[in-house]
Amino acid sequence: MKYLKRPLIALDVLVQSPEEAIREAGKLLVESELVEPSYVDAMVNSFKKNGPYFVIAPNIALPHARPEDGVNEACVSLIRLAHPIHFGHFANDPVQLVFALGASSSEEHLKILQNLTALLGDTKNVDRLLRVQSYEEIHQLLEV
Repeated sequence: MKYLKRPLIALDVLVQSPEEAIREAGKLLVESELVEPSYVDAMVNSFKKNGPYFVIAPNIALPHARPEDGVNEACVSLIRLAHPIHFGHFANDPVQLVFALGASSSEEHLKILQNLTALLGDTKNVDRLLRVQSYEEIHQLLEV
């Protein structure tokens, strides 16, 4: 599983819309050949069809699509937005941390969610992710 490795993280990304945020997070996965471009399209289409169901907590979105939409390997990317964006979630907007998920099985999906829950379940970790200035700081946070 490729989980928040250096090429899968971008900080202070400028976007104007939720769709653009999803595409930027997905682009990191495509560039690392972990998903196909069709997977990014599927994430955007899922948002357009189903709304912001993946905005799971204040500041946090976990866009994803179905494995058959083009996942090559289990993966998670992170973009931190330069400016928070409203995805349309009544309770958890705005979003500043976008974790794009790709899993090729339900077991992988569960493992990814367990890892993210361990990280994001602590509000101190979320606060640190909103402030970090480098990949090294994120790497230290992941090792805790």
